[in-house]
Amino acid sequence: MTTEHTLTRYGVRNYPPRQDSVPAARRWAAWLAVAWGEPRVAADVALVTSELVTNALLHGSVRDRYLRVEVQLHGAVLRVAVTDPKGERWPEPRAVTDEEAYGRGLHVVGAVARRWGASRLVVGKTVWAECALPGPV
Repeated sequence: MTTEHTLTRYGVRNYPPRQDSVPAARRWAAWLAVAWGEPRVAADVALVTSELVTNALLHGSVRDRYLRVEVQLHGAVLRVAVTDPKGERWPEPRAVTDEEAYGRGLHVVGAVARRWGASRLVVGKTVWAECALPGPV
């Protein structure tokens, strides 16, 4: 028996540009995955959300401008999108050495997500990642 995921579900929250927004967004996105009946991707969604919000906080935040986190379930994909106000800081994976503590976030996203990308906005950008839903057990 094949299960088709065609129902679209959508959630959005805004977070202040602070460190405590990372775990808050991560927990919320994972909770949505479970609430929407997809607990097997909750850990991947949490990890992707954490990395995208961290990158937005480090490279795209502006004081007093919120970060927007959107989670959407459509078809066989759960998509996480994070919007920040700095469109001039484009996300690109970079080479890092073993000694560097930072710089692996997009590599982690690329390893976990089915695909990821970014979209320019009039003000800012949105970086998104899609996690594929597993088939029936």
